[in-house]
Amino acid sequence: MTTLIHRRVEAARKGENPTVLCRLESGWAVLGDVQILNGYCLLLPDPVVPTLNDLDPSRREKFLRDMALIGDAVLEVTGAARINYEILGNSEPALHVHILPRYDAEPDDLRRGPIWFYDWSKAPRFDPAMHKPLMDKLRAAIEKRVK
Repeated sequence: MTTLIHRRVEAARKGENPTVLCRLESGWAVLGDVQILNGYCLLLPDPVVPTLNDLDPSRREKFLRDMALIGDAVLEVTGAARINYEILGNSEPALHVHILPRYDAEPDDLRRGPIWFYDWSKAPRFDPAMHKPLMDKLRAAIEKRVK
């Protein structure tokens, strides 16, 4: 089965995915297509597998480590209050994790609930020029953690 995740990973391998922040040991750190909240990222495994449970223990450990590493970088760069991590896979049945910064300044009714309660149609779409400064800062914050 080919999913959006498979296509995005293939594009990243070819250097054709403009949302790529960097390659990590377990996969690709990317900026979200919709910046529902500033700094929303994903980790896409490479190679793509259906679920977290399909990774052997070593690869699973690396994936979860990279997930938290991206979260640490997002906290540093954005000043978010916390990070929410979501591994769903119901719409796109391939492993990927949403790394979602949450901010104290969010409206109370939205801050306390899942990010999916936001109106995604009103959020800024990824724009390579507009998001370049954010991407550069995130890339640097991630890379200093893997050296």
